[in-house]
Amino acid sequence: MYLLSDLQYFPSLILYKYSYQYSDIVFEQYESYQKMSFRNRCIIAGANGSITLSIPLMEGRNQKTLMKDVKMQGSKWQGQHWKSIVSCYNKSPWFEFYKDELGQLYSKKFTFLVDWNLACFEWSMKKLKLSCPISLTESFEEKVAEGTTDFRNKILPKNYKNFEAIRYRQVFEDKIGFLPNLSILDLLFCEGKAAVDKLED
Repeated sequence: MYLLSDLQYFPSLILYKYSYQYSDIVFEQYESYQKMSFRNRCIIAGANGSITLSIPLMEGRNQKTLMKDVKMQGSKWQGQHWKSIVSCYNKSPWFEFYKDELGQLYSKKFTFLVDWNLACFEWSMKKLKLSCPISLTESFEEKVAEGTTDFRNKILPKNYKNFEAIRYRQVFEDKIGFLPNLSILDLLFCEGKAAVDKLED
């Protein structure tokens, strides 16, 4: 069984939870870039509520470029995003455990959004100790083959809160309440090695 999904920037933990039902994950790279999605943004928890980290793109968010050809605008944003992550999670239980490797990832230069997103997904899968085979599409197919679940454009900024939430203790929960279905980074920093158990429940 294959799961076909759009390729997102440190996706919501929803995607990881669903991936347990499938033997392989295939990411779409031959679609036209879609704005108002998680392809170039992720959501983390800050002291005053959710924070959206958004990657600036060379041709802007209204472009119709194929996803595989979308280029990111410079690398300044990487430093800004990393500073936000440090500010939000430096007091979380597991930040020290992950910060060195993640900091190295944010210091690497990438040109294409697909390459960055894939590197982020592979890093998170490694930290979760998940070994599901990952591949990219070789063409665009409107209808998927039998045995494949089409999950493209299912998890969006407008609806991610509507999915069933995985509960765990968050850094600022006492102050702002629980924020559901954030980026996988939030779960890793809060639960560490137990994150995978939360996804399996």
